[in-house]
Amino acid sequence: MRGVNRSRGRLVVISCVLFGGLLAAGSPVADAAPRFSPGAPGAGDPYFPDMGNGGYDVGHYDIRLAFSPATQAIDATTTILATATQDLSRFDLDFQGPLTISRLTVNGLNAGFTRSGAQELVITPPYGLRKGSPFVVSVSYAGVPQKIDDPALGLSGWVATKDGAVALNQPIGAATYYPVNDTTDDKATYTQTITVPTGLTVLANGEPGPTTTHGHQTTFRWSMNRPMASELSMLAIGDYDVTRGVAAGGLPNITAIGKSIDTKPGQGQVFNQTTAQVIQWESSVYGRYPFDSTGGIIADVGVDYALETQSRPVYDQSTSDVDGDLLAHELGHQWFGDSLTPVHWSDIWLNEGFATYSEWLYQEKFNHVPVQQTFAKVYADEQDWTGEVADPGRDHIFDDLVYNRGAMALQALRTKIGDRAFFDVLTQWPTAHRYGNVSTRQFTQFVERLTRRDLDSFFQTWLYQPGKPAL
Repeated sequence: MRGVNRSRGRLVVISCVLFGGLLAAGSPVADAAPRFSPGAPGAGDPYFPDMGNGGYDVGHYDIRLAFSPATQAIDATTTILATATQDLSRFDLDFQGPLTISRLTVNGLNAGFTRSGAQELVITPPYGLRKGSPFVVSVSYAGVPQKIDDPALGLSGWVATKDGAVALNQPIGAATYYPVNDTTDDKATYTQTITVPTGLTVLANGEPGPTTTHGHQTTFRWSMNRPMASELSMLAIGDYDVTRGVAAGGLPNITAIGKSIDTKPGQGQVFNQTTAQVIQWESSVYGRYPFDSTGGIIADVGVDYALETQSRPVYDQSTSDVDGDLLAHELGHQWFGDSLTPVHWSDIWLNEGFATYSEWLYQEKFNHVPVQQTFAKVYADEQDWTGEVADPGRDHIFDDLVYNRGAMALQALRTKIGDRAFFDVLTQWPTAHRYGNVSTRQFTQFVERLTRRDLDSFFQTWLYQPGKPAL
């Protein structure tokens, strides 16, 4: 804006008071030209080049959202606390669909913004943001969120249901209902404050705060205080039967079943207790559970999958039946996929291979089916051996290539290095990288250091080469 240099200094002073000195590291637009530059409009993931953004690191999301089941509309404000990782003249967030922005501020001051492409929200703050300086972005918006229906990857994002909505964000759905740096390697903490008509229930990641009712509206508060990737964030609004219990030495265990499918007496307790049992057992194998509560949600969402949303997986079912194998898979993800999250989507076998192996271990522990027997059956029955486990391709991140062959690679590793070393890997790998991002290369190097063995040929065969490995 030309002709307003006279007042710019006064605005900075006012904003410094409001944000406790947050703006001290900023500088006027006139000083930006020599060294301030735009953040990248992508995070560098080869499978999803438009997802995520560069130039900053998010520390926290505060999502405040009111939902109307009559119109399926939301009215929301998301506030993002971030730190510049370069001298920023402008930066992007991911935000998609028909939601209309009514106001956008950076450090309390109105900021310019445009929307381009499928999901780019391009923000120009009123002055440059210096590298290392914290800043606050607040976006107010409203409308009816739209789910994503990807031909190869299925449904994700905000999915309307008969009694409300469920948000399932893997891999590219978070931006359908809140502005976000939607990349696996920019984890943040979350608070979600959701207002709905009284009578509906809201569940989300983490731990519940106080619930308040005013008139015909009830507000639920949830906090995830451990770092979380955006694809693991979750929100469920609807008519639920909620069961509260404990797991793993007093860990809060909050489970819920949609009332429309909760037709078997006592099923809520079965779901809660089975969740607790699996968490207790997996903690004995993988080490301390990484989050401050656990649980799960069984709901008729219509997406045809379960998802390892952080601390509280969602199981899409039309009945309230509890499948221990499935719980072992999704709860195993709390260590492998949630606490440890791949840097890039090509490394997703580090999620799904370990979670599938959790199923095999569950079968051995509770149903007396040896893991090697399961391995032999899968090895014999698998028909498609094309593709690389460690680089399946964008449209194949949810294929058997990632799940079954990933689990087979782990069993082959167990055979190669022996039980003692293998179970040391299962405990020490998630402990060493707790709440971090990991790659296949990091994993192979970790195993080689732990075992003091050269396993390059083994990993090349099982992770990087297509074709059926010889036993």
